[in-house]
Amino acid sequence: MFSGIVEGMGTIKGTQKTGESARLTVDAHFDPEDVQKGNSISVDGVCLTVVDVYKKTLTFDISPETMSRTTFSFLKVGDRVNLERSLRISDRLGGHLVTGHIDGIGTVLEKEVFQDSIRIKMGVTQSIGRYLIEKGSIAVDGISLTINSCTASHFCVTIIPYTAEHTTIGMKKVGDSVNIEVDLIAKYVERLLKGNKNFSGQREGIDFDLLQRHGFI
Repeated sequence: MFSGIVEGMGTIKGTQKTGESARLTVDAHFDPEDVQKGNSISVDGVCLTVVDVYKKTLTFDISPETMSRTTFSFLKVGDRVNLERSLRISDRLGGHLVTGHIDGIGTVLEKEVFQDSIRIKMGVTQSIGRYLIEKGSIAVDGISLTINSCTASHFCVTIIPYTAEHTTIGMKKVGDSVNIEVDLIAKYVERLLKGNKNFSGQREGIDFDLLQRHGFI
């Protein structure tokens, strides 16, 4: 589990594809102290397992599923990525709960500079757009951001100078692809509202009748 508060950037040192899988080597721009083999690291918002570590160089194996659902197939040597170590129980949750399981890829549609901030408009599929709400949280390449406005096909965020300087989002151009993870709570709420069939074949879920029976409405 992560918070979406990026600790620092890294540079892609090597990419080695083996069929539909790949091995990724990243040089961290900060000291990833205490990182060991088997640890989880968020790389551009994707939860990956460290398979090798040497000083500031981290190596990850990437599965075919991850390659097909993220921007990793576009990565090349020299590209920058956002890095975050997994949370400890005692850590402050500065952003929001981020799992590192990407829901899909978004596209930068517009980028405008307003005095000290940057406004970015991101295009998404409707399968992602249905989870978006104004002032809700979203993770873009592992960065916890607040949605300013949204529709079923896009959303807008405002980037402060610190975030633009210390993450890759300040480098993004119109047409670039980004990893998107929607708020985990939204997906659980949707599942509860849809409900499931129990052993007797009856559909269980939260509806107006259930809320009324229990005095909520």
